[in-house]
Amino acid sequence: MRFVLAVLVVATLVGCSSAHRQSGGITPSSSKGHHKPSPGPSEPAVASPKAPPAFSDVTCPSATAVHSADELSKALAAVHPGAAIRLADGIYAGKFVAAVSGTAAAPIFLCGGTGAVLDGGGTKAGYALHLDHASYWRLVGFTVRNAQKGVVLDASQHSVVQGLTVSDIGDEAVHLRTASSDNVVSGNTVHDTGKRRDKFGEGVYVGSAESNWCKYSKCGPDRSDRNFVRANHITATTAESVDIKEGTSSGWLVDNTFDGSSLSGADSWVDVKGNGWLISGNTGHHSSLDGFQTHQVVAAWGADNLFRANTANVDGPGYGINLTPVAGNSVACDNHAPGAAKGLSNVACG
Repeated sequence: MRFVLAVLVVATLVGCSSAHRQSGGITPSSSKGHHKPSPGPSEPAVASPKAPPAFSDVTCPSATAVHSADELSKALAAVHPGAAIRLADGIYAGKFVAAVSGTAAAPIFLCGGTGAVLDGGGTKAGYALHLDHASYWRLVGFTVRNAQKGVVLDASQHSVVQGLTVSDIGDEAVHLRTASSDNVVSGNTVHDTGKRRDKFGEGVYVGSAESNWCKYSKCGPDRSDRNFVRANHITATTAESVDIKEGTSSGWLVDNTFDGSSLSGADSWVDVKGNGWLISGNTGHHSSLDGFQTHQVVAAWGADNLFRANTANVDGPGYGINLTPVAGNSVACDNHAPGAAKGLSNVACG
């Protein structure tokens, strides 16, 4: 069975081989900027929104299938760059960890259909699937359910989470954390989160809250940067569909759909507290207050983000896009907010 995923390709990349392009290597939108030193722990990144990267489609390679949780655990422990694991349909009960990295030329693939189900055994504790300091992975097509957290990436670079179905989760469904950068979260279906605690029930969560910086990023910002969250369908979350945390920069939130009918631990689909994000082409329905919000919980963060061509069918008492503070954030006039009682935004579009 073949599974197609989208992968970043940079037009200016020089000297990459055809094999590298076909393997789905991910490169940042500006390789020159990627190699600049990161700002210090208290220094916010200087960022301005850029156009989303281009994509090319890649297929998972053929692989011998695993059929049980024990076989999957052994396969994850034995992987090497270029390896591929195919999940046969069935229930894989347990909490699974990958701790080996692929390479740009030889990523590691874990692929399956929606009938292949990773079941974490309960929403009170644990991660169904954890990329733990494992980069260049391709997670494609299967189902993840019934865990405290669904899919967690810690210190993972250039990985792809595509076409998964993630549901019935205690907290958040997909989390990019601990300087997980240059990743793609694409075409996933996420629903029914927050089963343990509603305010932690995000669909996609990028970075870490300041209160967790000492746990995950040596007491400085969690620089989970340049992540691309695209074309996901996110519904029945008790907290935000997408939560973009302080400390993250230069990402893209593009062409996603949200339904906030189940919001109880948040009051918008999207909360942007990072810097220099492009939020474009997203469509949301039903919110308890606003469609999109910015916040500044750490000085100089929550700034310089651009909202463009979004449709906010709020059906609620707030704004389509509420900038608090404005802080260099901007709202283009091609956004629309039908059903938002206060109108498009608290600032003039431009």
